[in-house]
Amino acid sequence: MASTPQVSGFASRLATSKDSVRPILISDRVYELLRQAIVEGDLAPNDRVVESEIARRLGVSQAPVREAVKQLAREGLLMHVPRRGHFVVEISTRDADYARQVREPLERLGATLAAACVTAEQLDELDALVAELHEAGRANDVGRFRDVDIAFHTRVVQIAGNPFLTRMWEVLEPNLRALRAIADPLFEGDWRAMADEHGRLVALLRAGDPATAADAFADHAAGRSPVPDRRVQRKPASSVT
Repeated sequence: MASTPQVSGFASRLATSKDSVRPILISDRVYELLRQAIVEGDLAPNDRVVESEIARRLGVSQAPVREAVKQLAREGLLMHVPRRGHFVVEISTRDADYARQVREPLERLGATLAAACVTAEQLDELDALVAELHEAGRANDVGRFRDVDIAFHTRVVQIAGNPFLTRMWEVLEPNLRALRAIADPLFEGDWRAMADEHGRLVALLRAGDPATAADAFADHAAGRSPVPDRRVQRKPASSVT
């Protein structure tokens, strides 16, 4: 387990966000700040999240920070080590493979059902999400890209109309966030191509061919889609003391 991290870009993020925390529900804003820091790599795997220091830098009490940390732990982005505190989860290739093994059949079923019942209005919703992916890619906004990517796949599962499938996806989704199995923030390829791939998936749903759509979504979930390769480039460890 890594030692308590040193002051970094994350500390600067906290300092500049101090005033913006106050107008809205504090715990929600702290949650968003911490989550964005994890997604974008300001907080690296095994970095310790020190509630008292975060509260001090933001000028808030520890209660909302504690609540935000608990929420991130429930989502699988932080892990609690007894008598040591909370740490950013470490991603393993094996765990990512396990997540994809579960994700692939869920996406296949979701696409099969959605292609058979999707409406024009729902297709417009998906088109709008693809447009947001392109915007996030152009802005190099990794956190937003990842959120919209997850929203896209969640919406397809919802469109499928099977409540049991939706529940299973809700269980898997936080782990996909933690494992970076959706819109990997370390992805070094072409973000536009990744967004285009989602546009292709929408086109297949629009065509109304369940079998073809199912194969495409399954390939996407398994990383077999025709998009640029993903390569891992580790960022220097950084966090808050």
